[in-house]
Amino acid sequence: MNPEVASMTVLAVALLIGLGALSTGIGFAILGGKFLESVARQPELGSQLQTRMFIVAGLLDAVPMIGVGIAMLLLFANPIR
Repeated sequence: MNPEVASMTVLAVALLIGLGALSTGIGFAILGGKFLESVARQPELGSQLQTRMFIVAGLLDAVPMIGVGIAMLLLFANPIR
């Protein structure tokens, strides 16, 4: 493998995993804050909001997992060789 391609692949993998983790952390912080604000305003809707929050949290958590999958593809089975 070309050393330039290998170094750029490692950089791409680091960016995929790092930015995915950072954006997911920010997303969870915003989601949790908005959930607490909405439950504080209308406590009777807490159970419905909690169910929806967990659904959105699952979808939000899927994004970095897709990034990790693409990163592993680039790292171990690089199609650009």
